[in-house]
Amino acid sequence: MYIGSRKRAYALLLAVLALPYSPLSSATEACVILLHGLAKSDRSMAKLERAIGEAGYHTVNVDYPSTERPIDQLAGPAIAPALDRCPEDSEVNFVTHSMGGILVRQYLSRVPIKNLKRVVMLGPPNRGSEVVDRLGSFPGFHFMFGDAGLQLGTGDMSVPNRLGAAEFDLGIIAGSRSINPILSRMIPATDDGKVSVERTKLEGMKDHITVPATHVFMMKNDEVIAQVIHYLQQGQFKRPQQDRTGRD
Repeated sequence: MYIGSRKRAYALLLAVLALPYSPLSSATEACVILLHGLAKSDRSMAKLERAIGEAGYHTVNVDYPSTERPIDQLAGPAIAPALDRCPEDSEVNFVTHSMGGILVRQYLSRVPIKNLKRVVMLGPPNRGSEVVDRLGSFPGFHFMFGDAGLQLGTGDMSVPNRLGAAEFDLGIIAGSRSINPILSRMIPATDDGKVSVERTKLEGMKDHITVPATHVFMMKNDEVIAQVIHYLQQGQFKRPQQDRTGRD
């Protein structure tokens, strides 16, 4: 009787070893949704998407008509279908550039995401941009940037300033270099050419770091990309000598 039981156990072990090996099922794979900025497309996030994918994440790079609708009409149609493209029951993360971060804030102000893990924003105008204040009334601005562009200022029309504090795990990367000195003169502080470092910050954020990168090319900057992946993995940005005792 003992010999028969041992043979059956041995046969079961051989059957298990013969099964195909799968290191990570799609049901447990973490998902990262990428959202580009105003007047951009999903192509602007392609390099970042590849790096995040190589780090082991399932990526969903969203293209949406950023200049065709107001922010509240862009958020749902951009984000809801992207969530459906994530593996079932996976944790959900967002990586956004510029206005893409405002779309996430807009969406989360109305719809909770139960399996939301982390959000990383690059150069977000979380408290609006003075550039919009100065140029919004100029002929051609609305034609180029639409209603959403006008909603990114610091005044009464500012959507970011109405959305409130972050109630989710948020890391923010600000840029400190500009390739547009004319626009930078409109911003009374260190900036990336479109948004000041201070105005990227948001109450409730978990971490904030400044990188010598420009607004337009921030999502393609190698240091920014490395920081994005580090935050997704660790929930904090990487600093010299592993010094993460506080925000910059």
